[in-house]
Amino acid sequence: MKRIFIAMTALFVVAAVTAQEKKPLKYVNASTLTIINKIHNTDKPFERLDVERYSSLTKNAAKTFRQSTGLALVFSTDSRNIYVRWSVGPRKFVANSTDIYMRGMDIYIRHEGEWAFAGVACPKTDPAVLEFESPLVRRMGEGVKECLVYLPAYAHINSLEIGIDEGATIKPMPSPFKHKIVFIGSSLTHGEGTPRPGIMYVAQLGRRLNAETPNLGHSGQCKLQQHFVDFVCDNKADAFVFDAFSNSTADIINERLYDFVKQIRAKHKETPLIFLQTTKRASALFDLGARKRNDDQRAAAEALMKVVCRDFKNVYFINPAFEMGNDNEGTIDGTHMSDLGIYRALQHLEPKLREILERHGIK
Repeated sequence: MKRIFIAMTALFVVAAVTAQEKKPLKYVNASTLTIINKIHNTDKPFERLDVERYSSLTKNAAKTFRQSTGLALVFSTDSRNIYVRWSVGPRKFVANSTDIYMRGMDIYIRHEGEWAFAGVACPKTDPAVLEFESPLVRRMGEGVKECLVYLPAYAHINSLEIGIDEGATIKPMPSPFKHKIVFIGSSLTHGEGTPRPGIMYVAQLGRRLNAETPNLGHSGQCKLQQHFVDFVCDNKADAFVFDAFSNSTADIINERLYDFVKQIRAKHKETPLIFLQTTKRASALFDLGARKRNDDQRAAAEALMKVVCRDFKNVYFINPAFEMGNDNEGTIDGTHMSDLGIYRALQHLEPKLREILERHGIK
């Protein structure tokens, strides 16, 4: 009889969980919730930059900066299930990145005072499909949860809704972060190769440093151009961080870096400007051409940053920055950080960055 009772109890629990999972949903427009990690407000809520402000942007750059890279929703809800329904614009797939990173989402929920990963929203793998519906997290316990949802890193969002249980409530939250630190950079900053949006090094630093971290990474195209100067000069932040040498050749660094800093410092007299040395590429171990380009980049950055840091106040150079270990196992493709590479890089980068920020009361 005892075994029968236990079996019946187990069946009851399974049935209850299944019933909970299949509860009717109601969807709310995500634009009514709080959107964080923006450098400034935009008319289109899920775009990270108002590209109309910058006439110097190429068509490709404007398209890239309309992506939702780095943006996140914050809200509270007592729902036991959270779903998401969204549509995106067409885009060419990147071979070294996952679908969840490119067109999907992930959710973190406050747990014992920390942000804990809770689930992902998976898009359809068919590149022709542009509309999706997916659970983010299901079968949670009772009570109000504080939620942080990172939006797709390589997609332009046309519509976005959050689904909760019928009868549950959802409310926008104030930003949970105290500071704003803007990151500008290459595909390393854009997050290429990252498994999901919340794992990007910029997103992880945001949670660890108690800061909103607008992400202005532009894969392959961060070469100390004037529009990056304009982005910084037109906006305010507690600090600006630059992954500016990964796409730039040694010649570009020598030609543009000093004036790049000079223009920004003329606008932001005291704001910390923190430059990150580019990575040692794993692919350069055997590819001698890649090795020379990489060595030249790093040497030019190191030499000129000595001059820049001498001539301008509150300018810093973290070297090395993207330190991924000596076993050549930290990348997905020889350049871009895997989750292992990000973990290793942050072990070095975070304390150096934190030390600089704390000098300026950013803690």
